[in-house]
Amino acid sequence: MEEQLEAKINNRSMPPSSVIPVLTCRDFDGAIFWLCDRFGFRERWRVGEHRAQLTFGTSTIVVTKQATDLEIHNSAMLVRVDDVMEHFKQLRDKGVTVLRAPQVFPYGEMQYTVEDPEGTVWTFSESVKDVLPEEWGGISSNLD
Repeated sequence: MEEQLEAKINNRSMPPSSVIPVLTCRDFDGAIFWLCDRFGFRERWRVGEHRAQLTFGTSTIVVTKQATDLEIHNSAMLVRVDDVMEHFKQLRDKGVTVLRAPQVFPYGEMQYTVEDPEGTVWTFSESVKDVLPEEWGGISSNLD
């Protein structure tokens, strides 16, 4: 695992938002166009044809393409925390259903995913490295 850094890391692949809703849609390009055209969101970056970050003012959402017609989520949330490992240990000790244990991803985030009793998927994330989207396969649209 990468060495722990004392200073808080700002990662250009992640926005400063603390809570980031994740919208799953069937028509990925259509949903992004509609949200930008109708609501005034701006595309921040995208990777392939399955994931994008959109901004609105100081807020951010993630848009993902629904993998299959069977993929059903009540909702999904991405929450940024200061210490993923400590947060994970606290939730694990309380018996929360773990879907994915903590791991570091190429986009500079250490993340883990759990599910609440209602089926909502929660991913908790900590920036561990500053990474431009182009370094892991994304395409920057308008990084601020």
